[in-house]
Formats: sequence, structure tokens, C-alpha cells
Amino acid sequence: MFSKQTKTPAKTLPPAAPSTPTPALVIPEQPKARPRVASLISDGITIEGGVTGDGELQIDGVVRGDVRVGRLTVGDTGHIEGSVFAEAIEVRGRVIGAVTAKQVRLYGTAYIDGDITHEQLAMETGAFFQGRSLKFQRPATPPPSQPAPQAAAAPLSGEVLPAPAPIA
Repeated sequence: MFSKQTKTPAKTLPPAAPSTPTPALVIPEQPKARPRVASLISDGITIEGGVTGDGELQIDGVVRGDVRVGRLTVGDTGHIEGSVFAEAIEVRGRVIGAVTAKQVRLYGTAYIDGDITHEQLAMETGAFFQGRSLKFQRPATPPPSQPAPQAAAAPLSGEVLPAPAPIA
């Protein structure tokens, strides 16, 4: 078990026959897309005016104006006075104004005074919400068109139908 054993030499393969070299396929290396880091409006910063962008934004300070971003997080000290539009919103702080997003999550420290228009709404115990919760109204797909029947319809009450044309 613990005795020293002699190792057998590894078997070597015979040299390969020369063959025509195959050209190596060189694929240029694609630059890797760096993950986008959320922008931050930190505590102690106040912005007067709207904020727009496509990326992610975390607000721990104050924004007095509309906010339109891809993804929004309102931190515990965050405060927004204006309308908010995003794909997804998480609120721990305060929003005074309308909120519109596909996904809205209100944590226990959230304070919302305004209507929320959403597809999904999640609220923790302790969250304050004063306003209306409006679910997105997706456009209804029209039913497949069916040919109208050619038979003469019976007149509705009080409706007079024109006389049919004579057949020659």
C-alpha cells in the first residue's frame, strides 16, 4: 500500500506520418460587451428637471422632474417628485407622481402617492400606496374575420329594408 513502486515508462506513440498542413481557422476575437453599471444619484444630490436614458438608474437623492429609464431603483433615501416610466421599478423610498412600468415592486419602506400603471405589481407589508392601480390594457387581437352571411336579415324593430331588385 505505502511501498515504493517503480513506475513503468509511458508508452510513446510513433511519430505521425507527415501530412499536408491544414490551414488554421483564425476567428477574430470579438470584444466582450461589458455589463452596464447602474448610474447613481446619491444621497445629498438634488436634480431639478427630467432624467432620461436607456440604462439602469438608482436614486438615493432627490429628483424634481420626470424620470424615464430602462430600470429604476429608488433607494431608502430616494425621493422623486414627477412621473416615472421604466420597464421595471423597485421602490424603497418616496415617489410623488404617476408610476408606469411593466414590473413594479414596492418594498416595506416605500411611499407612493400617485397612480401605478403596471403589468405586475408586488407590494410588501408596510408599503404605503395612495392612488389607483391600473393594469396595462394590452390591445385585443381582432378575431379572425368571417364572411358575412348573404341571406337577407330580418328587419330590426322599426327599421325598413329597401325592396329587393326585380330579377329579369
